[in-house]
Amino acid sequence: MKKSVFDTSFQQESVSNKIVVGLERISEVFRTLLWAEAKKSGVSPIQIQILIFIAYHKSSLCTVSYLAKEFDVTKPTISDAVKSLEQKKLILKDYSKPDSRSYLIALSEKGKELVSVTENYANPLKKQFDSFDSEQMETVYGAIVKLIYNLNKAGIISVQRTCFTCKFHSKKDGGDYCEFLQKPLKTEAVRIDCPEFEEKPN
Repeated sequence: MKKSVFDTSFQQESVSNKIVVGLERISEVFRTLLWAEAKKSGVSPIQIQILIFIAYHKSSLCTVSYLAKEFDVTKPTISDAVKSLEQKKLILKDYSKPDSRSYLIALSEKGKELVSVTENYANPLKKQFDSFDSEQMETVYGAIVKLIYNLNKAGIISVQRTCFTCKFHSKKDGGDYCEFLQKPLKTEAVRIDCPEFEEKPN
């Protein structure tokens, strides 16, 4: 039988085992912080995530179909969350798309107010990273960017908007380069969630 990284004896056999367990601990931090914010705000964690996503992403991404892929849940789950948000007057539905069966989701004024209250739920974690020196920060960030890219290639993360799968990404002088920004992409310049991202054609 294949051993589990959660087996505390096997866990000690490699650094990769320990990293996986460490990431699982960090994911618990996100869940705890998000649940605490949800309880205070009277909405569910997924509803908070939807509202924050809508606040900071272009309208073309704010559909039930895209949100389902973004958060890796079913369309009915997103539809239920959106229905609840509409009942709470936190979002508005825009049916102006050519396909009358679908709609764009926008924040209402009340929704914008709630985002301003909830959007910093992850700041306790950010505070810890702010205490790292620049070399530590670059090492951690480089590893995270590579991990996200590899997980996406493996089909484990279905949606990502990083530089390496963007049509504006190219190789120049042996390094990564952004044609949109017209500048080399050093580790700290690589974006995980780029507002100008456009998927590279296959």
